[in-house]
Order: sequence, then C-alpha cells, then structure tokens
Amino acid sequence: MQSDEKIQAHLVSVWRESKKFFSIGGREGMLVLTDRHLCFVHKTEAKMKWWKAITQRQVINFIKSKDTMIHHDGYNEKELMEDVEDERNVELGFDDISKIEFEEKTWGSVLQLEYEKNGKSEKFQYTIAQDWVKYPAKEPTKYMKVDWKPFVQYIKDRQKFTK
Repeated sequence: MQSDEKIQAHLVSVWRESKKFFSIGGREGMLVLTDRHLCFVHKTEAKMKWWKAITQRQVINFIKSKDTMIHHDGYNEKELMEDVEDERNVELGFDDISKIEFEEKTWGSVLQLEYEKNGKSEKFQYTIAQDWVKYPAKEPTKYMKVDWKPFVQYIKDRQKFTK
C-alpha cells in the first residue's frame, strides 16, 4: 500500500472461505478497498470494543441500505498500512485479480474472487456475517444480503486487463 492511497470501502465481519476441494472452515476479517488495492485483514491492531460497536452499526446500515461502498470511522489509512505489514493479511493489486463476481443466494450475498499471488492461484468466497456462534468454533449463523455490484464495478473499472 502506498502513502497516498485512500480507503474507498471498508467492510467488517466478513467471512472468507476457500473454494478449494478439501477446505473446511473460514476466517473472519475486514475487507478494505482502496483506490489501488483490495485487502483482507484478519489480523488487526483494532481494539475489540471498536470492532464490536462497528459490526453492530454495519448490520443496521445494511438493513437500511444494501450499498457496500461504506467507510467506518475509527479505522483509517494509517491503521490499514500497519495491518497490511503483517504477512498473514492479504493485499492484492487490482491486476492480481483474475476473476471477481457476485451472486445472490437465498441465505445471503456472496462475492467470488480468484487471484494469483506469489505464483499461487487462489479462490475465495466472501460473505458478510450478521450473527455468530462462538462455540465450538466461531462461525457465522446468519448472513447479510448486500449489493456487491458497486464494489465489483470499482475494481473492474480500474483493472488494466480483464479476463
């Protein structure tokens, strides 16, 4: 990430699942769209109190409006730059993304993403969780219906190539 980048969309309580044949489970994190990168942050320095409050506020916002191009207060470019330094978080240039699309399911809205990073091809599905079960492992029990179209279009409009 570069110092002059600005956050365009910031989504919390995002559940990412690998679309590999034998993968099980997923991971919770934030999906952050800047003007040059898409980042999935699951290891963050953000405080738990902030996280809890912002996830509740996001649910209320999505009930009012399905627009995914939202930005939460309390997390800015400086925090994002610190978070993407952690190698466990994923930072993708738009041209690393070979396929991005969304799909409406009966249970929620899904963002499908395929990309190549460090010579390795990856496929993931992202959904926004509304409610969680904490035991035996943290997993979503209810997903949000959102409008991924402006999010996807933002990335596609800025790619130098599309497949």
